[in-house]
Amino acid sequence: MSSMNIPQSSFPRVIIIGGGFGGIALAKKLSKKEAQVVLLDKHNYHNFQPLLYQVSTGGLEPDSIAYPIRKVLQGYPNFYFRLANVLEIDTQGKRVLTNIGDIRYDYLVVATGSETNYFGNKGIQTMGMAMKTIPQSLNLRSLILENFEQALLTDDLHERDALMNFVIVGGGPTGVELAGALAEIKKGILPKDYPDLDTRRAQINLVQSGDRLLPAMSDVASRKAERFLEGLGVNVWKNIRVADYDGKCVTTNTDTVFETATLVWAAGVQAVGIKGLDAKEILARGNRLKVNHFHQVEGFEEIFAIGDVAQMQTDAFPEGHPMMAQPAIQQGRSLGENMVRLIDGKPMKPFVYKDKGSMATVGRNKAVVDLPRFKFQGVFAWFVWMFVHLYFLIGFRNRVVVFINWVYNYIRFDREARLIIRPFKKQNQADRSKLMQD
Repeated sequence: MSSMNIPQSSFPRVIIIGGGFGGIALAKKLSKKEAQVVLLDKHNYHNFQPLLYQVSTGGLEPDSIAYPIRKVLQGYPNFYFRLANVLEIDTQGKRVLTNIGDIRYDYLVVATGSETNYFGNKGIQTMGMAMKTIPQSLNLRSLILENFEQALLTDDLHERDALMNFVIVGGGPTGVELAGALAEIKKGILPKDYPDLDTRRAQINLVQSGDRLLPAMSDVASRKAERFLEGLGVNVWKNIRVADYDGKCVTTNTDTVFETATLVWAAGVQAVGIKGLDAKEILARGNRLKVNHFHQVEGFEEIFAIGDVAQMQTDAFPEGHPMMAQPAIQQGRSLGENMVRLIDGKPMKPFVYKDKGSMATVGRNKAVVDLPRFKFQGVFAWFVWMFVHLYFLIGFRNRVVVFINWVYNYIRFDREARLIIRPFKKQNQADRSKLMQD
């Protein structure tokens, strides 16, 4: 037995760190093969990150987009899950060191995913809001609702406007989708929930440092998304870089200043690193691990990386594949097949990414879709977006619950999950000052 109470086996032990899209896809591929699979994650659930913004804006409850990892792989032989924080990788001793003990591996797969990248801006990190996890999304939901409750109580018009002013930094899919959802709340829900508050004064500002939104998508998708947002009343600011935020005022590299109680940072992500695999020679831009075309981390034959944490350089993707769900799923499946070949003593096959396109929704009946051969926008794109997201949700119950919620929200123009389950308190200036000194 290891210190995690995992029995010894004649099968090679494959340890997967991370229960995201890549880790789950790999575990499924290995589930009925001659390998002992151990999956480690600091949460006991897999969450569907593309819909986190709907949790933040009250469209869905978190259990609609989360699924127990143990249930995903229930009944699979030789599979073990442990709730653990990975502290370090001992590459010499082939051990994973965690807060619940150490465990040896024959093969190790790093699938830790990504986290918010503040690009060294400690002020924004302290006072701004991120939306990469379910707890962060619930915090944002509480803050949004608390701000409107607070706006009712103040006689100071300046303060009231700041409480109803939202600044979203980053014009990628997350920023665009969140801005669209907030604009629809302003239009259809706030006037009914707060009839004694002039919610017309609420402002949604989307700030993009580049010259267009959705830079990873086509020009037509970018232009259409911007037009959709402006039609919803969103203020789109391009070629502006946010410099700092002190909890009240957002400063930029221009004369433009925003007074707001809520800044949402959606301007970048970086890979979640692990001590022991942090040597400069194996790290690429964004803290990603350099891997070859078989997903092996540079310099190691028995250590692999997939998903957001992996950077596989190709002619089509010189900076690595997009940090999205589809590459992670394909890489997980590919590595699963290669590991079976490796265990059987057969040569591995290089990974080839099949780009299935990208999409973003901008609100009710509004979406943009870029497929390899077709590009379309509007109502049909919105239905395609809905179908794809329902399809990739794990679990029959989750698909049914999300579908029912979406149908209800569409018919009633409502978002019933606007609940302050756990109040959120922003850090104060003293916390900011301490962090800035550190």
